[in-house]
Amino acid sequence: MSTNKEGGFLIGAGIYDITGPAAELGMMGYGDLAQRTMGIHTRLYSRAFVIGDNNKTIIFVSADLLFITPPVSLGVLEKLQETFGALYTKDNVMLTATHTHSGPGGYCGYALYDSSIGGFDEQNYNAIVNGIYHSIVRAHNTLAPGRILTNQGELDGVSKNRSGDAYDRNKDREIYKHSVDKEMLLLRLERLDGKEIGMINWFAVHATNIGKSNRLISSDNKGYASFYFEKSKGADYLAGETFVGAFAQSNAGDVTPNVWGYPDGVHDYERMESVGKALLDRATELYNDAASHLRGSVDYRHAFLDFSKNGSIVENKRACIAAIGLPVLGGAKADGIGIPFIGKASYGISWPKITLLPEDQRCHTRKVIVLPTGRLIPYPWTPDIVPIQIMKLGNLALVGLPVEATTMAGRRVRNAAKSVLSDVGVDNVVFAGYANSYCGYVTTEEEYGGQNYEGGHTLFGPNTESVFREEVVKLAQSMRDGTDVSSGIIPPDIRGATITLIPKVIFDRKPPFKRFGSLHLNAKGAYSKGDTVKVVFWGGHPKNNLRTQDTFLEVQKKVGTTWQTMAADNDPRTRYVWQRKFIAYSLVTIEWDIPQDAEPGEYMIVHSGNRKSIWFGKVSEYRGKSSPFTIN
Repeated sequence: MSTNKEGGFLIGAGIYDITGPAAELGMMGYGDLAQRTMGIHTRLYSRAFVIGDNNKTIIFVSADLLFITPPVSLGVLEKLQETFGALYTKDNVMLTATHTHSGPGGYCGYALYDSSIGGFDEQNYNAIVNGIYHSIVRAHNTLAPGRILTNQGELDGVSKNRSGDAYDRNKDREIYKHSVDKEMLLLRLERLDGKEIGMINWFAVHATNIGKSNRLISSDNKGYASFYFEKSKGADYLAGETFVGAFAQSNAGDVTPNVWGYPDGVHDYERMESVGKALLDRATELYNDAASHLRGSVDYRHAFLDFSKNGSIVENKRACIAAIGLPVLGGAKADGIGIPFIGKASYGISWPKITLLPEDQRCHTRKVIVLPTGRLIPYPWTPDIVPIQIMKLGNLALVGLPVEATTMAGRRVRNAAKSVLSDVGVDNVVFAGYANSYCGYVTTEEEYGGQNYEGGHTLFGPNTESVFREEVVKLAQSMRDGTDVSSGIIPPDIRGATITLIPKVIFDRKPPFKRFGSLHLNAKGAYSKGDTVKVVFWGGHPKNNLRTQDTFLEVQKKVGTTWQTMAADNDPRTRYVWQRKFIAYSLVTIEWDIPQDAEPGEYMIVHSGNRKSIWFGKVSEYRGKSSPFTIN
């Protein structure tokens, strides 16, 4: 197969469950100590795509996580090496995240991001690493000749710039029509016989419609869109080969979906569905009309940048030792408010010139340092040796950076990469954010001077964007010239140095004369479309078994003489809610919003779980059922 002449590739796609503990684990995104998981709105998934030509192969993953962390990358690469040897390495594997703020945490290993969780959670970490690995294996096992079609178009009404005053400081803002990127770029993957196997699109918008009062695991707006896109293609999440649709993330650092205002805890899910449906509808239009073929070769480059206190970038004064600024404590006002009275804080203007780190403070200029993460012990509290990556898929290139880049920062990086890669036929460049690691935000130098939340969380100082851009250009030049690049210094493996204060399940109890799975509240006898069915069971703690690639609930319909599952806990219309009662009792509430297209008939709610015995900690499965009910 000649990729250059026919535009053909080897392509494969896979999906796998990465949902972590659904009870009593801190959630990642808002940094709120009180936000602990209490159930599932939707399951989280890893969506993997393997794309190759006659010479090289790449892996692109979009996972329903806040971001990718160094321990996750290391864990996945180790498992891939055990299975595939040297076929897949850090060089040709790009792991990215959708940036949902409603997933369980404790999988970072670095203290700043695990501190609100209670430390490192091995159960969640293993669920994520194993799930990403299995999604890649599935994608690899489905590799076959195919083609990739592409399309792009604008999507309006679902995003706005949450730091407009910082954006307006950019000298080049007048070049662009909008203060956020409204372009969605989409790839349609299909076999040579026309069989559809997958879709990837990139659109820059935060997955923060669901606010920090939420306690249910959810993939937010991008996961909602993925679920219904995949459902429209008949996806089977348990199958080794099925259609996979990824709504991947881009330069969304200053882009909020909360065009209605701050998440109020009342309308969050309704607004999430509105944004998710808009993403879904636009992607469906672009997918159906995709006609341009990606053509050309597959290539990749990867390197590590050393921002450590002894690293060359810092020693050469190109960037600063990592530090968090005061505005971070105030939160991102459109998505997650922190300490209310803290807003902007420019050094020497709004706050006094008092610092214990005069050299660092001079480097960070207007940022008021509140936590010098790069100087803390026993190791830095945020990653400071971080990866950068470029992948070329014919005439399309992906620039993968471990950051939340603002709209303008992403544009500048894309433009710089394209100016080099155009020499090898690249006419479109995607910014793939939250890739392979995470080291905070990247603003432009002008935006940094405004010291909004994004500037305060730009760890390496005012020149951060220009450093990343210059290093991306070096990778692009290496790709253009066909030369190798040095990976640079390798980040440390900190997995053995992590700590945890997260409690484990000791045992489960039930009320006298009840069994696990017994009803506490039964279903009513009849419902109408649009109603919500609610059933409550006496159950066990969800940490006993994550039920990976399984479910805590089923909505079953009687078809003939058998009961068939119509929905599970990955469906946005269902909710699995866990609540502790007394010391070791668990109340499990199952809710189902009956859709308007539900067929009339007889239904039943089923709950499956696992309980831990007080005797030797034995874990066993239980099952409970509601009484049958009708939908008219």
